[in-house]
Amino acid sequence: MDKIAKDVGDIQSRLLDHRPVINAEIRYFVREFEEKRGHRESRLLENLNKIVTETNEQMLPTDLEGMLSNVFTRLDAANHMAERVQQRELEAQQSTQLQGSMERLKEEWAEFLKEQQRLKEEVDEEHAKAVGQLSTTYNEKKNDLTKFSPL
Repeated sequence: MDKIAKDVGDIQSRLLDHRPVINAEIRYFVREFEEKRGHRESRLLENLNKIVTETNEQMLPTDLEGMLSNVFTRLDAANHMAERVQQRELEAQQSTQLQGSMERLKEEWAEFLKEQQRLKEEVDEEHAKAVGQLSTTYNEKKNDLTKFSPL
C-alpha cells in the first residue's frame, strides 16, 4: 500500500507539478537568448534608440514657442476669415429675406389700394344714389310748394 501511495504521489507530482519543466524551459530560453545570439537584440534596440533620439533632435524645432505663436496667429487669421464668410452669408440671407418681405409688402399694398378703390366706388355710388334721392325728394317738395303757393 505504501508503494502504491508513493507511486500515486509521484504520478500526481509529474502530472500536476510543472515547475521542473518550466524551469528547464526558462533556462533554455535564457541560454538561447543571451549566449547564442550574443546580445544581438539589445544592440539592435540600442541602435534604434540612438536613431530615434537623433531624429527627434533634428525634427523638433529649437524655437517651439515661436512656432506655436506662428500657429496661433494663423489659427486666429483663419477664424477671422471664417467669421467674415459667415457674416457675409448671413447678410446675403437677410438681404434675400428682406427682398422677399418687400415684394410681399408691395403686393399687400397693391391689394389694399385695390380694395380702397372698390370701397370708394361703392361709397361714391351710394352717395350718388343718396344725392339723387334727395334731389328728387327736394324737387318733389319744391314742386309741392309751388303748387300750394299763391304766387
